[in-house]
Amino acid sequence: MKSIFTFTSLAKSVLGLLCFGALTFSSASVQAAEEWVALFNGRDLAGWKVPATNLFWKVVEGVLVGENDEKLKGNVLYTEKSYKDFILEADVRWEGEIDSGFMIRKPELQLQIGVSRSLKRDMTCSFYTGGAERYPEAGQAKDLEKYLKPGQWNTFRLQAKGNTFTVWLNGHQVSEYSNEKYSGAAPIGLQIHPGLKMKVEFRNIRLKEL
Repeated sequence: MKSIFTFTSLAKSVLGLLCFGALTFSSASVQAAEEWVALFNGRDLAGWKVPATNLFWKVVEGVLVGENDEKLKGNVLYTEKSYKDFILEADVRWEGEIDSGFMIRKPELQLQIGVSRSLKRDMTCSFYTGGAERYPEAGQAKDLEKYLKPGQWNTFRLQAKGNTFTVWLNGHQVSEYSNEKYSGAAPIGLQIHPGLKMKVEFRNIRLKEL
């Protein structure tokens, strides 16, 4: 009887440990999933600082659409919350010669989407500083033509960690830029450039703070 009791107790202990491990793994998985926060809910502009007279941004069938007004004025739609270290993911779609981007950090650093107005060429996934060297060589995207899908949804992944900014396009790393100047937390912005007729669409915008 003693050996049977010992075996039964051991079996119960092992089963208990397995159940505990499964629960722990499940909890960790749920927690990891919960770290991602949707910045756009697919219904309205909740969580964003909407212009007083909003002629630029609207939600159409779960997609955030940005367009110029009749006077071709530009606009940047910023999140209400500020972020410093994070991973940002979003699907973006556009056609033709647009000039848009993601605005991050303070002072402001831009990840370009579309054609640069100053360089007159596609600088998607390159970093724009606004300084003397507007598009630093170190921050320019490489092999963009291999991974960019014109007119289709393109998935951007931007990691801002410390003084280093890394970008993936459709699952491929295309640029990385380091500069300790851009160190402050700031809202994340989506840009409509002034001076040209353009339309850009965003969906599945989500963020994980690091």
